Amino acid sequence: MARLSVSVIATVYNEGTAITRLLDSLVAQSRQPDEVVICDGGSTDDTAEIARAYADRLPNLRVIVEPGANISRGRNVAIGAAQGPIIAATDAGVRLDIGWLAQLTAPFEDGRDATAVAGFFLPDVQGVFETAMAATVLPLIDEIDPDSFLPSSRSVAFHKNVWEQAGGYPEWLDYCEDLLFDFAVNAQRPDNPTAFVWQPDALVYFRPRSSLSAFAAQYYRYARGDGKADLWRKRHAIRYATYFVALPALLGHAFWGFFARWLGWVGLLVGLIVYCLHPWQRLAKLGGNLSAREWIEAAALVPVIRAVGDVAKMAGYPAGLLWRWRRRDEEMKG
Repeated sequence: MARLSVSVIATVYNEGTAITRLLDSLVAQSRQPDEVVICDGGSTDDTAEIARAYADRLPNLRVIVEPGANISRGRNVAIGAAQGPIIAATDAGVRLDIGWLAQLTAPFEDGRDATAVAGFFLPDVQGVFETAMAATVLPLIDEIDPDSFLPSSRSVAFHKNVWEQAGGYPEWLDYCEDLLFDFAVNAQRPDNPTAFVWQPDALVYFRPRSSLSAFAAQYYRYARGDGKADLWRKRHAIRYATYFVALPALLGHAFWGFFARWLGWVGLLVGLIVYCLHPWQRLAKLGGNLSAREWIEAAALVPVIRAVGDVAKMAGYPAGLLWRWRRRDEEMKG
């Protein structure tokens, strides 16, 4: 099959300290894009200027400034301006593997019936905290079920007309927008478990949050997006039940139970192991460069990170639901 024209798109906002990682890795791609379109959401730093400085190193680079654009709007603006029939989407702040674009576009050019392609991302960590963070929140490739995987738009490709049929990214949603886009893409291929061809070698390297406060803000916004989009009701219900029913019951029995208080302590210990086992297993793979002391520190951080993330989600989800209910009421009145 003939080589197709591919447009790489990204949306950015105040990424002056990180955007060079993305742009340098785009320059180094083994398969160069035919076009690069970046939408800047009105950065107050030098993000747009840094991006424009790559005009002589990246083919057909365009930097579009759209003040106030959220992630969805920025992606839609960039895709709408792109000329190629194939769109490859990524994000600022990531580093692309040298073969990322070649792998991501291969299913469109080697005869496979590809509607869209799902790449993957790996943690790009520095130090004990980021290693613990990655082990706690980021899945590894061997955990992915290709038939149910919903890709992040930091490594995904699709026909431009697929984006059009999906209605674009949902601009009313500020976070979790790529999940709704994935659902809309999958709906175009109801005969398949997923419309996305799984390309695990189309890799980007992603830095996890480097502080608990930044992580809490991130997960608050994610959960608020879940509430706005009415996503993952069961997951959130289980989380509330765990923290507001199961945990108080075990603590109450361990401290004030009328019989066999040790059962409460055993339940808490078992709960902690179940709570942290999967991240600890990931840490065994990700923490190979850590010393024994650093590995213990990272392992001790896992339950802290999980708890902070859970609290942030439990605060963000009702905020999203409240926004959804208000929006519904306004639409009914309108």
